[in-house]
Amino acid sequence: MSVKKYKVKLSFQQRQRLKALSKRGKVKAQQLNRARVLLLADENRPKGPMTDLQINQTLYLSLSTIARIRQRFVTDGLDAAICDKPRPGRPIKFSGSQRAKVTALACTTPQEGHGHWSMRLMADKLVELGFVESISHTSVANILKKTNFRLI
Repeated sequence: MSVKKYKVKLSFQQRQRLKALSKRGKVKAQQLNRARVLLLADENRPKGPMTDLQINQTLYLSLSTIARIRQRFVTDGLDAAICDKPRPGRPIKFSGSQRAKVTALACTTPQEGHGHWSMRLMADKLVELGFVESISHTSVANILKKTNFRLI
């Protein structure tokens, strides 16, 4: 049998917190599974710690997931093992003032020689006026769509 590199040793308070978390009704399934893994892998468990294979057969989680939860608990602590790290997502490409300028331009009369604003014409005009560095006709349409603006 191989020696475990990351041994989970929960304090009494940590164990109580995980038990309360697993009994609460509205918890994400991921958090519930992570709490259960830590409770079953605990060295201080009355029945002794379960092996990764036993946890795998009990909770139907992959061995790599179980090992990753153990590692995160030992290296980063209980909160990091249970909760996901925040994910920043893609930054907003156009600020609120730029979006307002798109809407304001759509409310004006179109250039001479045109009966109405097309998305491509608006995109070109926004770049020409220096409101944005670059913008596609699709982005103009999406901005106007979010403001419930209807071109006639």
